[in-house]
Amino acid sequence: MAKPDNFDKIELHLVRVLHVLITERSVSRAALKLHTTQPAVSTQLKRLRELTGDPLLVRAGNAMTPTATALALVAPAASLLHEAERLFGARGRTQAFEPAECETTFRIAASDYLDPLFLPELVARLKRLAPRAHLELQPLSGEFDYRRSLASGTVDLVIGNWLEPPGELHMGKLISDEVVCLVAEDHPVLRNPRGWTVERYLASEHVAPMPLHPGARGVIDEHLVGQGLQRHIAVRSAHFSLIPLMVAQSMLVLTTGRLFCTRYTDALPVRIVRCPVEFPPLVYYQLWHDLTHNSAALRWLREQVREVAATLSSHAAPRRRG
Repeated sequence: MAKPDNFDKIELHLVRVLHVLITERSVSRAALKLHTTQPAVSTQLKRLRELTGDPLLVRAGNAMTPTATALALVAPAASLLHEAERLFGARGRTQAFEPAECETTFRIAASDYLDPLFLPELVARLKRLAPRAHLELQPLSGEFDYRRSLASGTVDLVIGNWLEPPGELHMGKLISDEVVCLVAEDHPVLRNPRGWTVERYLASEHVAPMPLHPGARGVIDEHLVGQGLQRHIAVRSAHFSLIPLMVAQSMLVLTTGRLFCTRYTDALPVRIVRCPVEFPPLVYYQLWHDLTHNSAALRWLREQVREVAATLSSHAAPRRRG
């Protein structure tokens, strides 16, 4: 780490270079993002290595990997840059945010469980209102640590569903949806709806998304376990948007929100049926860190997310099949 007598050698731009290098994990990509040259970034990386006494980025095959020290520096660097923005960004605080002039990059991590139309509608809205802005859409997966990414500033917003969202994050409720089952139109349950009991539901072959991290349960199975129940999961898929196609060609049962299922009932030979297990509503949230809570641009972004979610929810077909 830097010695106390070296602090006067550290300017704010060097902190920004440090943050970008670690998050991008590439000198060339960092140079593009910083609007400078690769040799300049390499020189600054050399300075950072001397100041920290750590290599920070090491080569692993064809890629660069941050060291443990580098990863530990991401959050402090992001926090320092944020506080500097609050300290010196008086112009941004006194003027209203202008979406049409915005050239920032919005970084969103989102699940595709909510509605297959959600992200396309959000992208269309943002490009219409902020045509000069850039978007980076990151899927939620078992390899993606969304809490750490929010804390480090590498992601601005996370959208998904949780029974209990992490308490250290700000959250905004987007949609509350009914839990239903999606089955093929020739599934036996449709010939005998009264026989669709809890026991038969649990014994059926189910398809479910991959957990967000090893050993985790999704909200459906978390609720079932809390009731002392367990279903038979025959297929797990990281590609949630493809699951309705799997259901249409099998006897698999998908348990999720009505809003998601409704989008497929006209396009595929599938039907929505009630779920014999009583579930609480499936609630979708947007989550963000205190790091970005006061940003005018990101406050505007959260408003657009809320508007798109509300519009899709109100326009969803109210049909109930089963």
